[in-house]
Amino acid sequence: MAEIVVVGGGAAGMMAAVAAAECGCAVSIYEKNEKLGKKIYITGKGRCNLTNACDTEELFSHVVSNGKFLYSSFYEFSNFDLMEFMCAQGCALKVERGQRVFPVSDHASDVTRALERRLRALGVKIYLNEEISAVDAVDGAVRGVVRKRGGTRSADAVILATGGLSYPSTGSTGDGYRFARALGHAVTALSPALVPMESPDPDIPALQGLSLRNVRVRLLAGGNGAKKEKKEKLLYEELGELLFTHFGVSGPVPLSASSYVAKRMRSGGAKDTNGFVLSIDLKPGLTPEQLDQRLIRDFEEYRNRDFKNSLDKLLPSSLIPVIVDRSGIAPDKQVNEVSRAERARLAALLKDFRIPITGLRGYREAIITQGGVNVREVNPSTMESRLVRGLYFAGEVLDLDAVTGGFNLQIAWSTGHLAGRAAGENCLGTFDSETGILYPKYRVQNG
Repeated sequence: MAEIVVVGGGAAGMMAAVAAAECGCAVSIYEKNEKLGKKIYITGKGRCNLTNACDTEELFSHVVSNGKFLYSSFYEFSNFDLMEFMCAQGCALKVERGQRVFPVSDHASDVTRALERRLRALGVKIYLNEEISAVDAVDGAVRGVVRKRGGTRSADAVILATGGLSYPSTGSTGDGYRFARALGHAVTALSPALVPMESPDPDIPALQGLSLRNVRVRLLAGGNGAKKEKKEKLLYEELGELLFTHFGVSGPVPLSASSYVAKRMRSGGAKDTNGFVLSIDLKPGLTPEQLDQRLIRDFEEYRNRDFKNSLDKLLPSSLIPVIVDRSGIAPDKQVNEVSRAERARLAALLKDFRIPITGLRGYREAIITQGGVNVREVNPSTMESRLVRGLYFAGEVLDLDAVTGGFNLQIAWSTGHLAGRAAGENCLGTFDSETGILYPKYRVQNG
């Protein structure tokens, strides 16, 4: 029986093991942690946003890096295939805002347990607290893996699903990149992604803890922070939630935007982060004309109040002093004395509230790693290395990433399933329906 070793017991690794075992191979998972799926337990704030229920075609629009590479894997094992699989393993699912999919129980542990049930039913051997120190390959073909505690484990194929560098406490310490480089693979520049962003804006301390919902956020490059520039380029735009922190901004929309900051910095599009800015439309449901009419009504109601006390119905209390200061309108000026030009300036500020971005937080706070094994050296139809026969990659170790919403886990599920199935089929051989003969592949080649 063909032997397949999966290095890494996260989302991609477990799914790869399932797919390989379903082909009839003997499969073993080597996981350095004390349990499988350790990173799954903390995703979605412990609820696990395991995929997104959008159309399969729409998945590609949410991929930040190398979306075309994922064509085969997304269609081979789609988000709907994943949902069907989970339900079949006893993990009931629900769809929430933004088509995000969660277990009905709101417990990420149910996702891991569903996968573990399938692994055990298929007879997959699971080795916990087992760290791999290298992949054994000779003459361009895999022979197995080297265990850190000593000894080697022979295999007809090895699937690297070791994750990236994000959340190192979960075991993501870049082992896969080291293995890949040792075997001749190129690893692209690495960066934390889906990570909070830092801002030196002096208003940040006053806004700390403020959560804004249903705001439209645009990430711009080419500006210098507070002022608009003619050469600004829109990198990302989304309607959603934003959270001000003691160092800058976080929340679903900024996290997604951070991936575009990281990508531009990696590609050399910006020498430093002073050219990035978040433009926040605080009232996206109102056109400029409608917003002006809203201000006229509010100002009429509060015509005898000071300007600083006239925005209670329009903005959260912690944001009012900042808006008053930025508007340039005297705080103690009576509302009935605010000019049309001042009102227009206020409306423009509400539609374009700017926060300069000067940095990204580190891997300890990053949900994913951007960059990884160069996908040009991997066959997208099988996830097999183009350099080393019998070596496969899956998940975050590859130069693949997407925005928030369950898309990164779907990359893990899809690439993992494709890698496992392809490895299993290649190890067992090709079945000729006309002759009824199974032609072996790697076993003959490896002698």
